[in-house]
Amino acid sequence: MPNKSISLKQLRLLVVDDDSDTRKILTTLFKLEGAEVIAAACASEALEAMLDFQPDILICDICMPGEDGYSLLEKIRTLNKQQTQREIPAIALTAFVHEEDRIYGLLTGFHSYLYKPIDLKELVFLVSNLIEQSNN
Repeated sequence: MPNKSISLKQLRLLVVDDDSDTRKILTTLFKLEGAEVIAAACASEALEAMLDFQPDILICDICMPGEDGYSLLEKIRTLNKQQTQREIPAIALTAFVHEEDRIYGLLTGFHSYLYKPIDLKELVFLVSNLIEQSNN
């Protein structure tokens, strides 16, 4: 259950997923929670969005055509450090369900690693926790 003491109002989220239904669901979910959301279908769209939109959290699919979420996270972290000198918390969304994949995702810099299909309550809870941790 989400930590209701943590407000998602004015939170800025960047959602990156090549599946349009996933982007729509996550955008709607977080807008209903009061967050500002930009959704991107691929890594190049996400990098373009980063130029004007300074997200507080990245929610990113791992397996996307062209460039995967691992590579995207590395580029976003580099770009963000140049712009703001801070690291964006990141949540991986993936169909890769092996323990080795989860460990690799965490080692490459994702703070959380969720398997698809996503439990929306769990995702909101994770975002709330990441916000709480970054405020401490």
